[in-house]
Amino acid sequence: MVKKNKINRIGIITGGGDCPGLNAVIRGVTKPAQDYGMNVFGIIDGFEGLVEGKAKELNNKDVSGILAQGGTILGSSNKGDPFHWPVIKEGKIEVVDKSENALRNYRTWGLDAIIAIGGDGTMHICNKLGKMGMNIVGVPKTIDNDLEATDLTFGHDSAVFVVSDALDRLHTTASSHHRVIVVEVMGRYAGWIALNGGLSGGADIILIPEIPFSWDKVYQKINERELMGKRFSLVCVAEGAKPKDGTIVIKGTDKKRTDPVQLGGVGELVAKNIEKNTHRETRVTVLGHLQRGGSPTPFDRILATKFGAFAIELAAEKKFGRMVALKGSEVKNVKIEDAISRQKLVQPNNQAVRTARAIGISFGE
Repeated sequence: MVKKNKINRIGIITGGGDCPGLNAVIRGVTKPAQDYGMNVFGIIDGFEGLVEGKAKELNNKDVSGILAQGGTILGSSNKGDPFHWPVIKEGKIEVVDKSENALRNYRTWGLDAIIAIGGDGTMHICNKLGKMGMNIVGVPKTIDNDLEATDLTFGHDSAVFVVSDALDRLHTTASSHHRVIVVEVMGRYAGWIALNGGLSGGADIILIPEIPFSWDKVYQKINERELMGKRFSLVCVAEGAKPKDGTIVIKGTDKKRTDPVQLGGVGELVAKNIEKNTHRETRVTVLGHLQRGGSPTPFDRILATKFGAFAIELAAEKKFGRMVALKGSEVKNVKIEDAISRQKLVQPNNQAVRTARAIGISFGE
């Protein structure tokens, strides 16, 4: 295969779960592309489109007015891993490898590179596709903020805003009815959303996966607040939180996904045990996909735009196998394989954790 001197045709793909800011990246890639003399090819429905051959040309008109729009104009999927492709045979789900289909479409479309926007799962796929010969530039996206190589992923700030706003609203109703209200938030195995959302929303108790909690300490905090005349409490619990000597709560499994575990239900468990053991009326609110939807915050709009513009710059310079990353206030680039070497989790001595403890927030320790 003859190498081209110039990058002419760029594919762009949004993989995994959606989040605010995806369209800002698509816009951030497509608008500068003409300055580099590149054509942009939007791949439909994440890696499903790469395997099944679904794509369309993108131009400035297509991305006009999408900066503040949530979701992705290209569609996405968290069940389209080319290396873990589900097919139904005789009524049963079997997993097969469709990566050759993805490579064939990449070549058929005449792509010189792909800019892939996604989280940890997407970057693992990108690393494998890169080894097959595809030129890849990664853009880190996840509300969970669990990619080690970047200080922040876009989408996280928007999700934290939703949690903070919800806690603000629940504060008044909890106070009015003298209730304990438990708010379950996303994050999978990382507690960043619960930590930052709970800290900004004034939660009294924050439960995260990285700090297994004691039931007695949770009850103690609620009782202490009662003795202080505070007849309500707000508990912000991450979906992957678990008690000491306990396990995470699993809602179900989905074999079509690379990670089949579906978390959910810990909020109900926490609320039930609090009501039973403190005799305080308790309610639970599960924010769920509210955290993924809606317009991105100004911070995420700016970060996503920076990521997109820098990604196409890397592609133009043929710096493949790299992922854009926020380092301090500047956008840099790192090796994709370094970005997925380990998951970024909340450390017990993290400054945000120390700050929360200093102002009286309990982690159930």
